[in-house]
Parts: sequence; C-alpha cells; structure tokens
Amino acid sequence: MHRRTLLSVIAAGALLGATGCAADSSAAAKDGTTTVTLALDWTPNTNHTGIYVAQAKGWFEDAGIDLKIVPYGSTAPETLIAAHKADFGISYQEGVTTARAAGADITSVYAVTQKTNVTIAVRAGREDISSPKDLDGKTYAGFGAPYEKPLLQKVIQNAGGEGDFKQVTLNTSAYAALYAGKADFAMPMPTWEGLEAELSGKPLKNFQLADYGFPAIYSTLVASSDRFLKKNPALAKKFLAALDKGYRYAADNPDKAADLLISENRSVLTNTELVKKSEALLAKEYYKAADGTLGTQSAERWQAFADFEYKAGLLVDADGKKLTKAPDAAEFFTDAYLPAAK
Repeated sequence: MHRRTLLSVIAAGALLGATGCAADSSAAAKDGTTTVTLALDWTPNTNHTGIYVAQAKGWFEDAGIDLKIVPYGSTAPETLIAAHKADFGISYQEGVTTARAAGADITSVYAVTQKTNVTIAVRAGREDISSPKDLDGKTYAGFGAPYEKPLLQKVIQNAGGEGDFKQVTLNTSAYAALYAGKADFAMPMPTWEGLEAELSGKPLKNFQLADYGFPAIYSTLVASSDRFLKKNPALAKKFLAALDKGYRYAADNPDKAADLLISENRSVLTNTELVKKSEALLAKEYYKAADGTLGTQSAERWQAFADFEYKAGLLVDADGKKLTKAPDAAEFFTDAYLPAAK
C-alpha cells in the first residue's frame, strides 16, 4: 500500500498503446444496467472501503450500474482513464496534477481523503530528531517520485533547516527500513504503514506536513475523463451518489465497513486488526472535511499544490518541456457530479 509513482509524464499521445487494459468503455446498457469500470491504484485496502461497501450493499446495482473493478496492474489508473480504457480510477493529487499539466484527459471528481495521508516519520525513539530541521544530513528512504525531494526540502527549510539530505530507494516497508538503520526518515501513510509499524512493535514519530507550511494534499481521490463525464453526466452522478453513500457509511460505521471490506477481499486483507484500526482512523480524521462534507474539493488546495510543483520544475507539457507558467488548477477537478445533498 505504499505510494505509487507516476512513470515519468503521462503525455496524451503515449497513452493509446496501453496493453492489458479494460476494454474501451462505452457505457453500453445490458440487462437493464450500465457497465461502469473503476481502476484500482493498488491491491484492495481501506482507501477503497467506500467502493466495496457500496458494492456489497447493492447501491451501484440500485443505481442501474454494473460496476467492474479493474485490479491494479502494470498500467497506472491515470493512464487507463486518459486513454479512455477505464471510466473512473483511484488516483492522488500529484498524479492528476502531473498528468493534466501534460495534456492528459483526466479530472478529479471525488476526494476520498480530506486530510493529507502522508507524514514525515522517524523511529519513535529518535531523541535527536525533534523537528524536520533535524533531518539535515540524514538519509531519506523513499520511492523515487520526483516530488519527494522538493517537498521534503520545503518542509525542512520551513522548519528552520537547510533541506540537505541523502536519499535511498525503499525495497522494504518504511518502518522496517528505519528500524534496520538503512535510513533516518521516510514518508509512510499513517493510516496504514504507521498503524502496521505500531502493531509490529516498531512505532514511529510523525511530523505533519501542514504543521510546517506545506499545502494540504488530496492523497486519495477518484478521477475520470472529461470525455466520459461530458458524454455520460447522468451516469457519472449516479455512480458518485452510490460511491458517496459507501464512503459515508464507512465514515459513520467504520467497524461494520471494515467487515464488509474484508469479506469482499479475504485473500488480500488477512490482517483484520490492521484493517479495523485503519478504518477507524480514516473515519475519525480523514474522510470528512472540516464542514462535515465528503468528496468535496477546493480550487485553493489544487492551485497551491500546482504552484508548488511548477516552482519545483516538476510540470511539463505534452512534449516533455517544462511549463513556463503555473497551470490553472481549477480545471483539474470538478464537484459538479457530486450528490446535491451534503
């Protein structure tokens, strides 16, 4: 369940040769239902709870939707969506920002998590590290995503440090690397790896990015393509209404939602204690925005992250050339297909 990395840049012209994809979805009706495809970003986990709850409860079927969940494979959901091989997919703000800036047909339509679901973490017993500024000269274990270094530099500098550190690529879990002495800090997901570390007797000390001036991130979201949304607006609304019902159930009934998620994925989710703790934490701190809404997104948050990526030189166009001005991130998302009643 570690963070995925977007393979270089998703340029529109490079998307059409994707293999092993779901068939091009035309939302063709059959047996009174309409097939909708949803591509996962990883193996089933608690970020996907609302999907499986809605599926188990029959809420997609009630909406006239035959949901086909596309398992995670070698092709990123962003690629499948932009190539119109999947109607929806699980993504994250950096993935959509990078792809959309490069001209890919992808738009965020639902924010699964409202709170940034990644932290900077060190071993709980590191008394020499009490702030990100203490990470100067230390070793970071990451996944090789382009945004990791400038993100960490900004946080460390905002905390009063220089932002100078070494990097290694993870080949184990973050907490395992930290406790093995392979690195001093990492960026795990507190709703999964952080809990897994605690249950394994290897607790972590976390620094929240927002506490050091870094823009809030939609760490998990649902995306679609403009082509699908414009062609099937009523269907998109029905899909998101059922999805929202699933995540609302998870937010209000985390234990029952965890049971449904596990029952739908028994071969994958074998650590039931971890799943239940993760679901409880997501329900308590991550699913709902400050105003109690689910799924909603803000232009301010999207623009703040796009500005960061632009200033860090991470955004390029469809030809691979760096953008000469920050993109208008208001075009990267829409709340227009969310249920009206919040």
